[in-house]
Amino acid sequence: MGEFRLARLGEQIRDEIAKLISTQKIKDPRVSTFLTINRVEVAGDLAYAKVYVSSFLPEGKVVSGVAGLNSAAGFIQTSIAKKLTIRKFPKLTFIADSSIKEGFEMVHKLNQLEAEEDEIRKQHSEEQ
Repeated sequence: MGEFRLARLGEQIRDEIAKLISTQKIKDPRVSTFLTINRVEVAGDLAYAKVYVSSFLPEGKVVSGVAGLNSAAGFIQTSIAKKLTIRKFPKLTFIADSSIKEGFEMVHKLNQLEAEEDEIRKQHSEEQ
């Protein structure tokens, strides 16, 4: 399957999983509606797909939510396979992804440093 078609299939799977989470179709109590599906990487032979999950919840809750998604993977695969017309549906593996949260924290730290630098400049200009 071509690279573009794999990417498009990944986006379709991502959208369908997000809908299942937001509509609370996944009954596992560990799966929170605050979980976000960042991206889905589908293997070229359609055997596997890695689903990257993140949230601004504490790290323990995200790991717990990913475990809940992994235990409900069969239900999720069946639900999505009924909607998508592809010959072979990939086996889903859910992975905790902290990159968005880390990026947000990095921007927050940079903003703090910039504010501190501005404060030092003000103090320095008042002294002269």
